[in-house]
Amino acid sequence: MGGLDWSIVVVLNGGTILYGLYLSRGVRSSADWFLAGRQLPWWLIGLSMYATAIDSSDLVADSGGTYTMGLGVMVANWVGVIGGWVLAGFFVFLPMYRIGVYTNAEYLEARFGTTVRVLCAFVQVQYRTLVLAIISTSVFLTLSIVCGWDSTTAWSVVVGIAIVASIYTAFGGLRSVAITDALQFGIMSVAGLVIWFSVWGSVGGWEGTQQRLEAVNPKLVELLHIGADQIDIEDVSTLSEEVIERKLLLGGSYDKSQDAIVRVTPGWLVALAFAIIGVGYAVVNHTQAMRMFAARNEWHLKMSIFAASVPLLAMTFFNLSIGVMGRALMPEQADLPFGRQDSIYPLLASQVATVGLKGIVVAGMLAAALSTYDSIGSSLSALLTRDVYARLLVRDRDDHHYLRVGQWLTPIIILGSFAYVPFMDGGMLKFYVDITSTFVMPLLTLFLMGTMTRVHRRSGLIGLMAGVLYGVVRMLSPMLADSYGIAVLPVWLANSWAAYPFSMAVSAGTMVIVSLFTGFSDRATQVGQTHKEDSPWLRDSLQKVREINHGHEGEDKDGLSMRLPIALAAIAIITGCVLSFVILW
Repeated sequence: MGGLDWSIVVVLNGGTILYGLYLSRGVRSSADWFLAGRQLPWWLIGLSMYATAIDSSDLVADSGGTYTMGLGVMVANWVGVIGGWVLAGFFVFLPMYRIGVYTNAEYLEARFGTTVRVLCAFVQVQYRTLVLAIISTSVFLTLSIVCGWDSTTAWSVVVGIAIVASIYTAFGGLRSVAITDALQFGIMSVAGLVIWFSVWGSVGGWEGTQQRLEAVNPKLVELLHIGADQIDIEDVSTLSEEVIERKLLLGGSYDKSQDAIVRVTPGWLVALAFAIIGVGYAVVNHTQAMRMFAARNEWHLKMSIFAASVPLLAMTFFNLSIGVMGRALMPEQADLPFGRQDSIYPLLASQVATVGLKGIVVAGMLAAALSTYDSIGSSLSALLTRDVYARLLVRDRDDHHYLRVGQWLTPIIILGSFAYVPFMDGGMLKFYVDITSTFVMPLLTLFLMGTMTRVHRRSGLIGLMAGVLYGVVRMLSPMLADSYGIAVLPVWLANSWAAYPFSMAVSAGTMVIVSLFTGFSDRATQVGQTHKEDSPWLRDSLQKVREINHGHEGEDKDGLSMRLPIALAAIAIITGCVLSFVILW
């Protein structure tokens, strides 16, 4: 990294940050900070949604995932996230937008009660701060490998970046975040293409990738197919027969020739799990809901899905296929920096030798981090301010007070996420997959069942608890099997990939059973009403948003234009399915 490279990094990211601070001048109320005054156009919402979805964790952690698991990871974006955006924009978020809520958790109180609302806020804090920790680790790896810095220096800079993101987010709110996200989208996309074409030339294209993988091990060619089975090989050469028998309680077979336990998960199940992960990201994640809630009207909300999907379809291939090409160039994980698959993307980025291009690469990695630091910081502060602080703790203050609380919570959330960093050594994507099914999938089920079925109000909390209980037991099952020889779940329920559909099935099934005893309800009578238990500020702020909605009445498009978002969304999801289940399957 020379002077020109660092100048590019500073100018591109520094200019974006300063512009974000400049935009903060227009923030006067909580509606401005949390929802950008409901003035955002469809293209800006879409680019911001994309920039938030594709952060440095996707560049580093997900390419590390494709290094070991192959192209099946792409299903999460191509099918899951795009499908989740379609579900959210046309079904799940639409009733929330119409009644003028600020957060998706507010809707859950109207549908299932106060306890579910508060739990939703805390689950999202757990879920998204985990992602922030993945982003921080990704930036650390990038600075350590590309810049050659020692660990102390690299982590100090990562913390500094997080603080900078906290500052302009705290001052500017959603409007500042959305516009800077759109600018960062351009920087990170250019950087991603620079790295991809460099690696593409080094490996000899797709054919060269296949030949190199086959030369190492013919089975590695399966990494190029989304439908390939997921094979996990655990070395047990140093373990006793008793310990091996305990490990077999979790499934798999003992291969004496390798002294290893081999566990095979069907490719279709892995693809299904990744698709559900993507849907959960789009629907449960308030960073996405917050942007759609800020749309000028319903047409802009729906059109934003297409604006986000187009770059996601293209850049998912460029960003994630690098991991497989990296496996062809560096087939042994032990040879990678820090001995971990997550370092493959920074390693390949460090090999971009052209002066200036390396600066663009580092600028893109930092832009990807900043775009998600600010998005998660602002969305989680909104949840904690409205759904916990104002709802339960301090109920009788004015709008300015709650605006300040939201601003101060932003740096606390971003910096607090570093507590997850020590758990990242075993592979960031693997850790994410293991923990997400426990809490996020039951919550996803509540959103889908609440907006698309007539399950009873009381079923929400019970269904959420049932899903979480299954998830916790599943997470504990490996420890109980290894330590005590106890198989608390059948093999098919203990599988981390199968946990995604089963978690949803447990939650949804419980909700239906409860409703059979208590009776099914009319959703329309429970949603959109102001609760007498709400604080005065919560009631007043909701009323202000509803007035903004009325101010936009009459802006709807004609019949042909109203059908355009549906047609474009259908094209996007069909394209993702064809890429996943036909072309690369």
